[in-house]
Amino acid sequence: MQQVLADFSVSISELKKNPSALLAQANGSPIAVLNHNKPAAYLVPAQTYEALMDMLEDYELAQLVEERRGDKEQAVTVSLDDL
Repeated sequence: MQQVLADFSVSISELKKNPSALLAQANGSPIAVLNHNKPAAYLVPAQTYEALMDMLEDYELAQLVEERRGDKEQAVTVSLDDL
């Protein structure tokens, strides 16, 4: 059985009836949309989605920084006064 990664779940049929009410009821938490009792999608509020995208961007930038730390022989010495 597939794990449901949300505190709230709803069938696709229920979602069609009144999606706004479901979002309000979930109070900012993700909602698992089930199809035949298996997660088909997750519905998250826009604010939560935006926060997730910001975190993902930060993670990708951190990965890039770590990758570039290994290339110290390509580093260029710069004085702050020159900037």
